[in-house]
Amino acid sequence: MAIAYIALGSNLNQPVQQLDSALNAMANLPQTQILAVSSFYCSKPLGPQDQPDYINAVAKIETTLEPIALLDALQQIELEQGRVRLRHWGERTLDLDILLYDQLVIKSERLTIPHYDMHNREFVIAPLYEIAPELTLSSGEKISELINNFKNIQMELVIKTK
Repeated sequence: MAIAYIALGSNLNQPVQQLDSALNAMANLPQTQILAVSSFYCSKPLGPQDQPDYINAVAKIETTLEPIALLDALQQIELEQGRVRLRHWGERTLDLDILLYDQLVIKSERLTIPHYDMHNREFVIAPLYEIAPELTLSSGEKISELINNFKNIQMELVIKTK
């Protein structure tokens, strides 16, 4: 079984419900179990600013799905929830990204693990820190140190998980 961390984001069509539905769908993936889910946070869009704010979270899962099979399953969930790619970094009903998969490093046309820019994204690092503060990336970077890069930026807590 592998441990993977999945970033969830939405800013269209009731984003909180989109994330809840995605988590339910992920829980039903074969040979996959959700171990932890961060709180839901509101953040400004990374790309064009003429779109709604995002709701973001991170889930920790245990799975026997290989990385590409997991990517395919997550993209299927996105499609089932109406994901349409209108523009780069644009609005979306659902975005699911594999952040980490054990300590694997993958650089292929379809998949880059660790996620290529996760260390620069507060909406990834803050929820990841919430559920895995002891985590060390394959690069040697510690989430407990990366979180310090975002001390002056505040995301709004939308829903606190139990």
